[in-house]
Amino acid sequence: MESSVGGMFKNERHAFILKQINLHNKVLSSQLSKELEVSEDTIRRDLAELAEAGEIIKVHGGALSKSYHYPAHQTSVYAQEEKRMIAKKAVELIQNGMVVLTEAGTTMLEMVRMIPDNIEATFFTVSPLMSLELAEHPLLTVILLGGQIDNSAQITVGEKPISELMQIRADLCFLGVNGLNSKAGLTEVDWKVAQVKKTMVNSASKLAVLSISEKLNSEHKMKVCDVHSIDYLITELDPADKVLNGFRKNVQLL
Repeated sequence: MESSVGGMFKNERHAFILKQINLHNKVLSSQLSKELEVSEDTIRRDLAELAEAGEIIKVHGGALSKSYHYPAHQTSVYAQEEKRMIAKKAVELIQNGMVVLTEAGTTMLEMVRMIPDNIEATFFTVSPLMSLELAEHPLLTVILLGGQIDNSAQITVGEKPISELMQIRADLCFLGVNGLNSKAGLTEVDWKVAQVKKTMVNSASKLAVLSISEKLNSEHKMKVCDVHSIDYLITELDPADKVLNGFRKNVQLL
């Protein structure tokens, strides 16, 4: 029988780690160590085994999601059906003549692929992958905001994209979710990523946040914006679902 560490068998730890990576795209060894009540050496071994099996991308201090970083090459994306439901709702917000901001992510990718070819709009993005996908649509003007690429978030970060974003007044900004709850608002793991997303929020008249419902009670250390800064919260759920009650007063639910 497989031995357990910290009261949990290895296959259970692996399942927990994979779920956290699928939800948040990135995990830290130190955080997993606390949550699972095992040593960081144990977590490092777990991550090494999962990487060897091709399930994750192991990096210094943690691991990254394969489907998030190489979505075009993945045959399986976590909660893909739910993300397609979200994308279908989100794309209805895009109208002719709009100036739109987008970031990266598997849900965002589903949305971009659903944009009708008769839509004429201008898209600014901090994601190289999204810029290529957007460029597949004949009537879209696509502008990639440059800078250093953050390896975990797969967006450009630093002074250059922030400076460029400050020159834009977009009609609509689409953001994915790393952490979101009704009290802490939208949060991120990384400071540099949070600053870019915060500037995106401030550079748009309306903010649409796309999230599978599993992420709605999560929270990280770096603040992006309060809940009342979100205009639309788009999930796979019916807007009347009680899971969304904490957001109902401040946000239009789609």
